[in-house]
Amino acid sequence: MKELRALHGLAGKGSHERYDEKKRLNKMTARKLVICMLLAVLPALGFSQAVFDRFEAMDDVSAVIVNQNMFKLFSRIEADDPEAKEFMEMVKTLKNLKVFSTSNKNIAREMQSTMGQYIQSSSLEELMRVKDENSNVKFYIKPGKDEDHVSELLMFVSGLKDVEVHGTQVETVLLSLTGDIDLNKISMLTKKMNLPSELDEAGKKQ
Repeated sequence: MKELRALHGLAGKGSHERYDEKKRLNKMTARKLVICMLLAVLPALGFSQAVFDRFEAMDDVSAVIVNQNMFKLFSRIEADDPEAKEFMEMVKTLKNLKVFSTSNKNIAREMQSTMGQYIQSSSLEELMRVKDENSNVKFYIKPGKDEDHVSELLMFVSGLKDVEVHGTQVETVLLSLTGDIDLNKISMLTKKMNLPSELDEAGKKQ
């Protein structure tokens, strides 16, 4: 209403004053538009960043969380072995790793549902699916700087048999990895960080 009253008041002013008033109103309108856009985007950003974190607090879930500071610490470790050096270079470009595993079927369904919502909100693309008698594996990615790199890799494994994590049998694994990820070096990451071997399949897709 303030803007409408201000516009009606323009009629009684000189051309220079009307021009200044119009500029002021345009700035106000643009500012409000930016604020509205931010308010619309922020919930999606919050969802994308913390959507899986609640699983860490659940009793029947094993969790491994590695943040960017820890990856930087890895990269500072001195090593003479060429393979180790290559690994140190790789982890410099990683931001976050989250691995959640469970044998609780209700939690597994919740993980799958949450993952589905996240895939839609984040516009992830399906990379591949692998199904055999022992497991069902799905990979989703967000494209990176070229065909060999992705900025995000999401893996969901269900139907696991005879697999243990920290002495506890698990049937479902949800893994999220972000950063500048070289798919050709995924097997190295799997080996050095003792991650689920199913992750190697993402590298074989290349």
